[in-house]
Amino acid sequence: MQVKLTVNGRAVTVDAPPNTFLVHAIREHLHLTGTHVGCDTAQCGACTVHVNGRAVKSCNVLVAQVADADITTIEGVAQPDGTMHPMQAAFKECHGLQCGFCTPGMVMSAIDLCTHHPKSSETEVRALLDGNICRCTGYQNIVKAVMMGGEAMASGQPIKTAVTA
Repeated sequence: MQVKLTVNGRAVTVDAPPNTFLVHAIREHLHLTGTHVGCDTAQCGACTVHVNGRAVKSCNVLVAQVADADITTIEGVAQPDGTMHPMQAAFKECHGLQCGFCTPGMVMSAIDLCTHHPKSSETEVRALLDGNICRCTGYQNIVKAVMMGGEAMASGQPIKTAVTA
């Protein structure tokens, strides 16, 4: 079955069996491996991408269900010149990652969270990130990163990075 999509701003056609999950189409057919396969049951959030501007766990959606959709993966959030998205920069600045396995899905969920729930409190951020599991960090720095990234997204100002000597 051929499914037409726009992925990271580029028109593509995925030729895959009808039972192919979006995460596998992204990784195996489009070779965009930033989207991770974690649990295969939509519990961990490692496979989160944006479909038509909303965060979706791609291990729980068939590629045929998103025909003609606009898909953004973690590879598509940075600027063409390589400048990180404010949320990516915030995760780096706040040390919001450790092993990095959950990070792409966490960043995609955080961008959606801050786009649709700007100026969320720390308690709200924790609640809204409920569908993303990190087994390493304890979430404190992730929450700080989401708060910082959300502020930068709202203000349009870049993340100020610490200078080390």
